[in-house]
Amino acid sequence: MKLTSRSVSLVPIVSTVAAAALGASLILVANNTPANAATTLGAAAAQSGRYFGTAVAAGRMGDSTYIGILNREFDMVTAENEMKMDATEPSQGRFSYGNADRIVNHARNQGKRIRGHALAWHSQQPGWMQNMSGTALRNAMLNHITQVASYYRGKIYAWDVVNEAFADGNSGGRRDSNLQRTGNDWIEAAFRAARAADPGAKLCYNDYNTDDWSHAKTQGVYRMVQDFKARGVPIDCVGLQSHFNSQSPVPSNYQTTLQNFANLGVDVQITELDIEGSGSGQASNYDRVTRACLAVARCTGITVWGIRDTDSWRANGTPLLFDGGGNKKAAYTSVLNALNSAGPTTTTTTSTTTTTTSNGPGPGGCTASVSLNQWNEGFVATIKVTAGSAALRGWQVTTTLSNGTVTNSWSANRSGTNGTVNWTNVDYNGSVAAGQSTEFGFQGTGSGAGLDPTCTAS
Repeated sequence: MKLTSRSVSLVPIVSTVAAAALGASLILVANNTPANAATTLGAAAAQSGRYFGTAVAAGRMGDSTYIGILNREFDMVTAENEMKMDATEPSQGRFSYGNADRIVNHARNQGKRIRGHALAWHSQQPGWMQNMSGTALRNAMLNHITQVASYYRGKIYAWDVVNEAFADGNSGGRRDSNLQRTGNDWIEAAFRAARAADPGAKLCYNDYNTDDWSHAKTQGVYRMVQDFKARGVPIDCVGLQSHFNSQSPVPSNYQTTLQNFANLGVDVQITELDIEGSGSGQASNYDRVTRACLAVARCTGITVWGIRDTDSWRANGTPLLFDGGGNKKAAYTSVLNALNSAGPTTTTTTSTTTTTTSNGPGPGGCTASVSLNQWNEGFVATIKVTAGSAALRGWQVTTTLSNGTVTNSWSANRSGTNGTVNWTNVDYNGSVAAGQSTEFGFQGTGSGAGLDPTCTAS
């Protein structure tokens, strides 16, 4: 994300007729929201195995309204500026993680996952790096990636490894930058370094103005990802920032763009969503974006770039889901309803079952129960661990996956992906007071039926 405005998109403004049709779709969503619908964005997204996140600024974490909305609504967190190059390595070889740690630790303590943003970028480089070039710059970049990704190893769901490396306009080529001038393979080198430093995280390429499938910039990024996949360069996801306004509206082929990237065998994530506007028009556009993601199986989540309008880098355009007072806007309702309805083109069905299994009562004992959301292609399981008559200092849960495979997980360490899978606490949720509970979760393909969790105190 830049701190300046984007260049003007070539996409035509959405017509009045289209806007009217979108408004009609909003009414349909409201009327078809299930009676047992989730009441927060994160919970609603999780029903289809997705996340709904937000960008967080450390300087606002003392604001009770801000932190209250964050804790309640979102299950994925991105540091707005605190993990960028200038913040984490202010002088060469001296790394500073204080503000980033504040965000990461809060998210983990709340059971939320984290997107790391961003390891390599031509902008917001520290002054010492701006003055470098050639081999010295390449080595400094790779060391930065290695040090930062290693420091957060195992704590990050996905890294924006490289940010905004393609040029605007009609060339479809790379942006001229000091990093690009170190050699055309710099992006590949960055991804390989990130994989070595944090092998469990998803590795993403992130950019703006890549929403319209017909644009040269979109095609340039597509060709790079296609090449990387063909040659075995480690790339797991593509991030579309998706900053929209009247000059750069939601394109009519937005879902096509998401699907075409997904067809390359990578996940697609909407990483910095904000849509300027107000009222039903803004709500309709948020509805369109959300439903486009829901219609693409490998669109794994949405992150809005800020919480309240007044927190936004585009505050004058009131582009977010909450107003300056922290009140839910019409856009919030449209997103929540869309997530709860699972989208008009989604053919999957969702069922929820709950099973509780105990390893027996007594001091140090614990029980485990599972809440399972199953659809045609996969599932999300949330496991609740409850302490018995004595506090837990640590725990292990065993699950059985006879016809499914774990694809990602959070708030627990995992051994295995199918069959008998063992889970142990992470550092922040091993201590559980007597009679109290903690949770972890995982997503998988296939069937999650018959998980039959058992818990053992450790």
